[in-house]
Amino acid sequence: MQLKLTGFLFTLLSLSITKAQKTDDFSKKIDSVITNSDPIKFNGTVLVTKAGKVKYAKTFGYSNFSNNIPLKSDDQFEIMSNSKQVTAVLILKEVEKGNINLQSPIKKYLPDLTESWADLVTVHQLLNHTHGIVDTEKPLVFKPGSQFKYGNLSYMLLGEILAKISGKTYVELADELFRKLNMKNTFCYNKDNKRGLVNGYMNKENNFEKVEKSFINNDNLPAAGIVSTVHDLSLWNTALFEGGLLKSGTFKMMTSPTTKSQHDVFGKEDMGFGYNVRIIKESGLSYYAVTGLGDGFTCLNVHFPSDDVNLIILENQMPRNSDYWSYKEALIKNIILKSGLLTGLTDGNEK
Repeated sequence: MQLKLTGFLFTLLSLSITKAQKTDDFSKKIDSVITNSDPIKFNGTVLVTKAGKVKYAKTFGYSNFSNNIPLKSDDQFEIMSNSKQVTAVLILKEVEKGNINLQSPIKKYLPDLTESWADLVTVHQLLNHTHGIVDTEKPLVFKPGSQFKYGNLSYMLLGEILAKISGKTYVELADELFRKLNMKNTFCYNKDNKRGLVNGYMNKENNFEKVEKSFINNDNLPAAGIVSTVHDLSLWNTALFEGGLLKSGTFKMMTSPTTKSQHDVFGKEDMGFGYNVRIIKESGLSYYAVTGLGDGFTCLNVHFPSDDVNLIILENQMPRNSDYWSYKEALIKNIILKSGLLTGLTDGNEK
């Protein structure tokens, strides 16, 4: 009897060890990606969490190459187009208050627009990049709602709508939201007060050239002007996807695919696109993602709702060769996608 019991316990222990090894099968693989300089160096920080617990957290490279200052896990990075997701939430909060109708023409909120298309383009079309605007003083390049064309201009206009509706600046609105979510190290870019923002670099064949002047200004803050950390973006994901930041109805509006877009990080096929969130279906899973690139920075933020897993990657380097844009980010995402961390299926629209 004792022998049988011992054998049973040994079997349970073996199964437990095997399960733990499977769950952690990603760590060494990510280590290999971030330490390998071929074909391009990684320079940033990676955070993986599951149900709020850290599963992987490593930082590799420099915040300042001239002085060989190593990056730290709490360093602040420009998150570029991940900023648009903040703006989308701020708009939807106004929708919840009854202050904005997504199907109304933007002329209702921006009466100073002089082009006739202001009576045709809706707030919804600004949010999902199907508006056709390339210049506020030029005709549309396509019929609103008929095509997808990604850019900053629509979210700059959304920032103007927020200011008109609320009577507050975009910075004030964003800061209020960050305080509510306890995102203490997240703020709108300010050239006079960069706080802990690291330098951005352009990478040409693994030679790093500092970006001396940011393109971010007060006008494009709603499109690309947020500075944050991997930890704060984890808080953001939890609040948005798991914590009821938005009501269920508006959350569904944001995360429902109303158009399609292709991005190399997620393959060559068109995938669903909502209000600055990609709705990806891959390897039997549905998940949400947003990317950011520019000004010497690279960002990838992914949430797998089936297992409450977040993958957040921030780099203070941007390759000059577009073949390598988000190259390491895609490799790391694929490692997580095939890891033991992910076990469930979801339709991508659950809260």
